[in-house]
Amino acid sequence: MKQETKTKQDGKELGLHQVIISVGSNIGPHKNIRLSHEMLDNETRLLAVADIIKTTPIGYTQQPDFLNTAYLIETNLEYDDFNAFLKSVEDRLGRERGAIKSGPRTIDLDIIVWDRNVVTQDYFNYEYVSTPVNQILTARQISVYR
Repeated sequence: MKQETKTKQDGKELGLHQVIISVGSNIGPHKNIRLSHEMLDNETRLLAVADIIKTTPIGYTQQPDFLNTAYLIETNLEYDDFNAFLKSVEDRLGRERGAIKSGPRTIDLDIIVWDRNVVTQDYFNYEYVSTPVNQILTARQISVYR
């Protein structure tokens, strides 16, 4: 799945996309976050991982607290293909998409930043997304287009 390229521009190999994804879990969270990390590291280039934070559920509150983090990744996949890959990782880790939209989950993997562009409003609306993402942006000195 990884693509070999030799030409670089702005420190990034041509044909590769830098992506920041939000990661969350409240069913076996330590195990599922670790497994998602391993699965993504096997198929992409994992560049940075934010600290894990504990957050209370929003919306449907009759469930355990969440653990949240973010990953900075390089991939040669295009946006739709990478998003489908993330959904396949969720499925392999037992993610069930039930009637409760904000209900418990083994893993939730969402693209937040794609090639320096914020692609979801979750970044602006939820601290469980913005806190880990901002940690990566600050540590790696990445500026984004909002």
